[in-house]
Amino acid sequence: MSAASLSEPHVLAHTKRHLFSDAERGYSVCDTQFAQSEWLAGEEIPSHIRDDLAPFNHVEVGGGYPDLVGVHPLSESYLSSEPTATEPPLVAIEAKGHSESGGVAIEKGLQQAYSYLHEANTAFLAVPADSISHDIHAAARELNVGVLGVSADGSLTPIETPRVVGNRTAEDASAIRFQATAQGVANKSFSLNHPKNYLGYPLALYHPDSTEEILSEYVVADVSGARKGAAFLDLIEETPPGDQLTPLGREVIRFTHSRYENVDAALGTFSDWHRSQQRFCDLAPEWGLVTRRIMWSYPATQVLVETLQSLHAAGMTTPSLIDLITELHKSKPTFTVELFVRGTDNARSEVLTDDGGLRKAALATGDHYHAPTVFQLKTMLYHAGFLTESGIEPHKLDPETDEWELREPLENSPNTVS
Repeated sequence: MSAASLSEPHVLAHTKRHLFSDAERGYSVCDTQFAQSEWLAGEEIPSHIRDDLAPFNHVEVGGGYPDLVGVHPLSESYLSSEPTATEPPLVAIEAKGHSESGGVAIEKGLQQAYSYLHEANTAFLAVPADSISHDIHAAARELNVGVLGVSADGSLTPIETPRVVGNRTAEDASAIRFQATAQGVANKSFSLNHPKNYLGYPLALYHPDSTEEILSEYVVADVSGARKGAAFLDLIEETPPGDQLTPLGREVIRFTHSRYENVDAALGTFSDWHRSQQRFCDLAPEWGLVTRRIMWSYPATQVLVETLQSLHAAGMTTPSLIDLITELHKSKPTFTVELFVRGTDNARSEVLTDDGGLRKAALATGDHYHAPTVFQLKTMLYHAGFLTESGIEPHKLDPETDEWELREPLENSPNTVS
């Protein structure tokens, strides 16, 4: 191969860098096949390319597995029309690069990209710029597939721009769309592990005085962490003019008015709970019920509880973290990986096979896990009364003995649907 040749991982890395440059505005994953150390025979994928491509997951879209899937606003230069939806599009990208013989499987790539449009809002084929013929240009326009030409210097040129279409997103792709929201675990998640810190934020926001000062005085000094978690739990919405209470956040205020003379009186109670180690639903039963309601509204809670209930019904009453992940991965593989496995190159490449399967031996390593899930989220579920044990930091975690047991499992009965 010549020095100017572009292998598939390089084509994909340059494409991701241009299309999904702002991680704060969306989320994207590359297919697990790119986590390997070598692509073409004898050609190592440079570590900086793998770092650019990470995180990895095996995401099914339209019956196939795109090389890159993202939910992200796209620059107008890459589209032939402005999106009409208020949320960013789900984008599927198929990349093809120079093979060992120098050829590019561009026709195959075009057909693969077209198949993703059954579920994606827009699809692109990214290839070396010198491989694009007039026939490919015309066929892509007919199929409504975007074509991106990648040059040896890393520049990206939109050769054919597609229209954004409206599609129903299937489960795998939904997991990626979920990650791109304020509730996704990738970039915005828990950094504190007690529910009072997040419940207190709507009270401080509603209070007429400075939110930061009230929160620091009565609830927790980490204002940023409490704010992030409150948004994660859909108690507040972060808007350009400032934070706003969501319907769920307003319900917290209504509950406060129903139990206290005013918000100041409630905040005084929060101050009394400072550094308490007692389970929150036992320490403050009514606030514990509010916490349970809020935690159940978080989609991941429902999935975890129902999976644990299924394991209980099958006779596994004290499942380990590995048991939970193995079971959950059977029905929701993409969601499982996004929720539990760290997004770093090393973690996902060690945990996942090239086709997205689990390497059971790697699941026994605590540092492979996403701390906001195995530590903070689990502890929140413990305080809300769902689980019997609180979370553990990944560096202290033994996944084989870490138990995820329901505190109140349902026993099988004629009226129970498993």
